[in-house]
Amino acid sequence: MKRLKIKALLGTLAAVCVLGLSGCGQTTEAPAGSTTEGTTESVSVSSQESSEESSEQSSKESTEQSTEASRTQESSTEASSAEETKESSSATTNNVVEIGKYTVKLFDIPENEGTNFVKELKVGWNLGNTFEAFDCTWLSNEMDYESAWVGAKTTPELIDELKAAGFQTIRIPVSWHNHLSDKENYIISEQWLDRVNEVIDYCIDRDMYVILNIHHDNSEQYFYPSKAYMDRSEKYISSIWTQLANRFKDYDHHLLMEAMNEPRLVGHANEWWIDKTNADCQDAFACINRLNQLFVDTVRATGGYNATRYLLCPGYDAAAEGALLEEYVLPTDPVDNDHHIIVAVHAYTPYSFALDYPGTDTWSSDNQKNKSEVVTFMNNLYKKYVAEGTPVLIDEFGSRNKNYNTESRVDLAGFFVANAKARGMSCLWWDNNVVNGDGECFGIIDRRTAKWTFPEIKDALIQYTAW
Repeated sequence: MKRLKIKALLGTLAAVCVLGLSGCGQTTEAPAGSTTEGTTESVSVSSQESSEESSEQSSKESTEQSTEASRTQESSTEASSAEETKESSSATTNNVVEIGKYTVKLFDIPENEGTNFVKELKVGWNLGNTFEAFDCTWLSNEMDYESAWVGAKTTPELIDELKAAGFQTIRIPVSWHNHLSDKENYIISEQWLDRVNEVIDYCIDRDMYVILNIHHDNSEQYFYPSKAYMDRSEKYISSIWTQLANRFKDYDHHLLMEAMNEPRLVGHANEWWIDKTNADCQDAFACINRLNQLFVDTVRATGGYNATRYLLCPGYDAAAEGALLEEYVLPTDPVDNDHHIIVAVHAYTPYSFALDYPGTDTWSSDNQKNKSEVVTFMNNLYKKYVAEGTPVLIDEFGSRNKNYNTESRVDLAGFFVANAKARGMSCLWWDNNVVNGDGECFGIIDRRTAKWTFPEIKDALIQYTAW
């Protein structure tokens, strides 16, 4: 979340809006630019990162708040809320299932390779604030970036514990621009890539799925979704993904690749707030489509397992709103695959509870408004994509610790994953190893000891996807 990702997610609104989600890069479900990643990562271990994240978060949060307010006024949101009220009252019909404390409506999920594959991912976890740490100018050794924000190196014991707990998928966010041996041609440092490969193998060797991406490289120096920077952006995306695809072409489908993290207009007034009437936003939508297509074409061209590998492509900010825009175009797969392109979404919803600070520290599945904020954006994604056979993966979500409001966080975690699964979507919790404080505290397991700091949240994530 750093966070350039900006957790600011449209959050609550995103669900309601079908317009455009967040800002480019670290936002998830909140306004167009509010992403979780940006926020989470910003809660870094170093004071320098903390202040950086803080300012980034405040601007994102205020943007998201305004976006959220406008969205809540939309009729589409009201319709979704009404629909959810109707759905939750039909617990005695044949199309609902009782899962622990929740009554969940079941949706028809088209059968194809893509939707079946997303089911196999079950529930996952993000190795946040680790390989995506960036611009750590106080470091002299690039290999120290891995622990610069999180304070610990990744161990096999950590992955063992995640596997034993029931997590099936690990997302490994990686920033590459501080690890280039040839900056002009964007050639990745061999020792950095070797270490990323080693941690990927920790997961693959334990029969887990892994998502590899380009994370905090969204800048005018590397890739930036604006026509003014498209030549450089296409060179960067093509070079990085050509190297990664060739490196991992012999890895089977346990490895997924994700084009970009929360692509957005970093530094722009609409970084985290989508405005369809804004010419720069319209330009960014088109550029993101081009970069997603270039990513797919580049990976497919390397052959091996990459010819059929599952690939994730986000919309603006990776927000639900960004993927729901009519301007968002799913890439064409040059190979005759059966739905192997997955829509990637980040969702820190409802924003006021999950990401905003101070926001609110309470959420209850007994509250109809609280529930509708979650199911609205899920219903919209289901209707546009899953119902039509296109797989969707929510590969960042979560709620921050606000003075140990654990009961509400557990309730949201269980309700969230159960309802996503009912609509054919799997979810990955964002974990930045930050447990308490006034920053983005999404950590639920201690990286140094591999002991659970919030076992209740872990249990809810596993329990409510194990049906």
